[in-house]
Amino acid sequence: MRIDDGSVRRITFDRPETYNAMTAAVARDLADALTDLDPSDHDAVVITGDGDAFSAGGDIEAMAERDESAPEAYDRVRTTLGRVAEAILTAPVPVVAKVNGDAVGAGMALTAVADFAYAAESARFGASFINVGLVPDLGGTVILPRLIGLRKTKELAFTGKLLSATEAADLEIVNEAVPDDRVDGRVDDLLETLADQPTESIGLAKRAIHGNLGASLQEGLDREAHFQTLAYDTDAHAEGVDAFLTDRTPEF
Repeated sequence: MRIDDGSVRRITFDRPETYNAMTAAVARDLADALTDLDPSDHDAVVITGDGDAFSAGGDIEAMAERDESAPEAYDRVRTTLGRVAEAILTAPVPVVAKVNGDAVGAGMALTAVADFAYAAESARFGASFINVGLVPDLGGTVILPRLIGLRKTKELAFTGKLLSATEAADLEIVNEAVPDDRVDGRVDDLLETLADQPTESIGLAKRAIHGNLGASLQEGLDREAHFQTLAYDTDAHAEGVDAFLTDRTPEF
């Protein structure tokens, strides 16, 4: 995995010979790269793949070589793929999946968990876990039902069927499917938009939205009020109000 740091942290799966299959070591490295982000230094994270695939999901050859007890398997899954999902959902900056090619298994789950996802029209998506006798991980069973509904999630998880990028966009697994040669530009346009917004405010909104997944109405309103109170005390809020009153563009 390659990491290029800057105001946008760019993470690239760089095992094209395996279609960027995700090993436990890769998942740990990815989670680490998503847990030391600072909104004062980073505007966003972009995750993409080298070669023809975004990620083919789990490394089947590595699966064949595993010899572990049930507790060891639980610990591995929870502290690798589960930690990646948790890191994306709690990252204080937007996480963008730039899906350059096929995203199946954990690759599709990662796409669904990301805050934004833009896909090349040639990309295909599938919850292919069932093809090797597994259940969705990397947050797939948590996010997909909320994102695309219970019945569609079951259809994908139980059959392993592949979706085109356009079908994935229709289901809102990705924000948009664009011609392959326009994916970079579309993501860059989004990054420019995000760079003009107060990253700390985005992070607070993200925490409120994700914290309220499955929450009761009372819990949700309490959490919303809590994060709004935090937002009131930020420099971004002060700048936004002053800019409005003085009829100028805010400088976040």
